[in-house]
Amino acid sequence: MHTDISKRPAEVNTLRHRLGRMLARFMFAETPSIENVRRYEKQLHDFASGGLALFWQRQGIYFGSALLCGFYYSIPVAAFCYLFCQLADIFDSFVSLKVVNRKNHSFRHTRRLLAFLFLSNLFSSLAVATFTLLVAELEGPAEHFTSLFFLFAAGLFAAVNNHQLPQVLAVRLVIYGALFIYIPAHDIWMENPLYGSKMWLHFATAIFVLYFVLECSVIFLRLYQRGLDQLEELRTERDRARDAYEVKSQFVSVVSHELRTPLTSINGALGLLRDADLSDNPESATRMLNIAHKNSQRLSKLINDLLDIQKMESDKMTYNFAPLDLSDLLEEARQSIAPYADQYDVDVVLTKIEPDLTVLADYERMMQVLNNLLSNAAKFSPAGGRIELCVKRDSDLAVLEVKDFGEGIPENSRDLVFGKFTQVDGSDKRSHDGTGLGLSIVQQIVSDHQGYIDYESVLGEGTRFYVEIPLMSETR
Repeated sequence: MHTDISKRPAEVNTLRHRLGRMLARFMFAETPSIENVRRYEKQLHDFASGGLALFWQRQGIYFGSALLCGFYYSIPVAAFCYLFCQLADIFDSFVSLKVVNRKNHSFRHTRRLLAFLFLSNLFSSLAVATFTLLVAELEGPAEHFTSLFFLFAAGLFAAVNNHQLPQVLAVRLVIYGALFIYIPAHDIWMENPLYGSKMWLHFATAIFVLYFVLECSVIFLRLYQRGLDQLEELRTERDRARDAYEVKSQFVSVVSHELRTPLTSINGALGLLRDADLSDNPESATRMLNIAHKNSQRLSKLINDLLDIQKMESDKMTYNFAPLDLSDLLEEARQSIAPYADQYDVDVVLTKIEPDLTVLADYERMMQVLNNLLSNAAKFSPAGGRIELCVKRDSDLAVLEVKDFGEGIPENSRDLVFGKFTQVDGSDKRSHDGTGLGLSIVQQIVSDHQGYIDYESVLGEGTRFYVEIPLMSETR
């Protein structure tokens, strides 16, 4: 049959790809998370660096084993096995060097290196198994002290030094364990001795020693895994401490900025009232008092926000739940925010009020939610604009909506909108003041009412915030 040789490279690549996928499925049951990839990288590096550090120790073991085999059994067999083990060890060391000196830390490259380590250790395990099996054949059906001791040393060496990668350790132990059983079992099969024979004793002893090697492997594996877990816990605590430090830095920066600005205005206004003779200019005195009053309110709001955040973080926020008619709540919220909205030349309009929508809620906290949403909408609405406020039923939920027609919110800003001490425009040149705490507090209040808050926004067209609260009949 004629075969097109040009197709063979493609077939080889396909076979290689299939082999790689098969090994990958063996190494990873599923695609790991970022944390697991980082853990695998640590295991690979520890395994490879440990193997390189033991290079000369392995050389001594191979040389000593070959010397004993050549002196007492067969020089050709000893030379063949020594060269076979050397070839396997060179390949193993080459792969370990690639792992230690890697620059590509992608998951695909990690998986590839793990597959190479698996193959190199499979090769070296077969080399050791071949050496042991040939020595056992030279010993004949007798006491396989030398061959089984070589195998025991190889298994114990793997248990102590290959525990970083359970997949590789498992391959070595399976090969060594199978040979550990095969050598005495083969003698029993060929010689068919009585149960009182030493061959059966050797077989039982081999099983006992194999159990000891497996137990040592499990102990070292557990110790290493426990060390990795502790390292991961330390890394997690470090990340938490770093995040806490960043939050603390943001807190200090925001609070110092928000405190300094109103305090400067208050001090300036009070200084003018103290030093100037304003008896002939009462309008100026009134203006100074209004400035001081406005900024004192700003300070009060900042302090209240900080107190609310502290209560929420310590789970000490208290609520007075009672039946609450949402139509009355929205009307009171509209009247309450009207003076503030007038400062921005913005009208607050009730567009839709469905009657008989009652929820189990804290009146003061729900007013806080609406006041925050309405004040934000007023700040970001154009002069002469309007804010639409409504409440409607959606199945077993009451939906409160606050809609403005301002500048809108950029995409992928949800973490900034509902984050602590964060604002969508966090620059020093932003045109609207604020601590970045309001919507974070609102989100927590809504959550404590078993509700949900979110928003929809289009840049240049406006933003719609909506709050979903379970109706009273569903809450009971």
